[in-house]
Amino acid sequence: MKSSGGEQLVTVDDFVRLSWSATREDPVIRPPFASPIIADPTFLLPQDTPDGRWHLLAHSIWGLHAFTSSDGIRWSRPRLVVRHAMRPFLLRDGRAYHLFYERYPPFRLPFLWVPGVGWRSRIEQRSSDDLVRWSRPTVVLRPTLPWHRATGLGEAVGNPCVLRDGDGWALYYSASLVRVPDCGFDEPLHIGVARAGSLAGPWLPHPTPLLSPRGDDPRCNLGAGAMKVLRFADGFVGLQNTIASGASGASSSAISILTSADGLGWRYAHETPIVAPTHGWRARFVYACDVRRDEAAGRWYLYFNARDRAPMTQGREAIGFVVSNA
Repeated sequence: MKSSGGEQLVTVDDFVRLSWSATREDPVIRPPFASPIIADPTFLLPQDTPDGRWHLLAHSIWGLHAFTSSDGIRWSRPRLVVRHAMRPFLLRDGRAYHLFYERYPPFRLPFLWVPGVGWRSRIEQRSSDDLVRWSRPTVVLRPTLPWHRATGLGEAVGNPCVLRDGDGWALYYSASLVRVPDCGFDEPLHIGVARAGSLAGPWLPHPTPLLSPRGDDPRCNLGAGAMKVLRFADGFVGLQNTIASGASGASSSAISILTSADGLGWRYAHETPIVAPTHGWRARFVYACDVRRDEAAGRWYLYFNARDRAPMTQGREAIGFVVSNA
């Protein structure tokens, strides 16, 4: 797979038919000191990095942390890269690397439980030629449309995923908020897309959401979560962590595969999710992911974060991965 999001050497059906397995049951990255979470991983394989190592970014309650690895399993100690930021996405375009992420006001994330503290976020971008030193940020997208806002909760755009779209670029993102009652925090309500002629923008958002929760969808009746999108020669694949509430009121999240002919209209590819909660550290929720193809090994890696318990004050989140059969 080209990390810039260009045409793939496999088809949508090839990807949909993959089977996935966990070669390691335990997390590969646990939360750093004084944070209950490490979440929303994005990564690059050694074939796509300047030093030939695995690189991964994820967020804690303090901001974005960078990790490196020689094997994708044993990771370095975290290095804080951007404060007051979350939900990163790494993009390689030629010899340049671009980091997209959701930025929020200082210390807003650790104090979300304080009454009257609403959410506000935007998407920013930084660039680098070595994955170590990053440029100053530029604003990519702000909440500007009515469906980017939720009365009483705030306004949000985040969970960026950027890929080539013809002669330009597409930015898939989450927007707005929904309260998850048994967790006590908010999750993304909709998924939308914005387009630009170049990575410098301007980014023009599609006027309506592409994906929203539906009452008759048991996988996605509460929030649309986040989605990573791959473009193939014959269409698009989305990996969405949908958020649902069951009859008992217990919430859940799992990763499902969706397909699209045009990148706008989406449908489930399988009857069930491909990565779902199991037990232990991933007993309740499987959240956002990133997926890349290892050309040398001929298989795909999918890193995700998971949560063991629902309540905000009790649950912890860590990062694991699954591998495709080919």
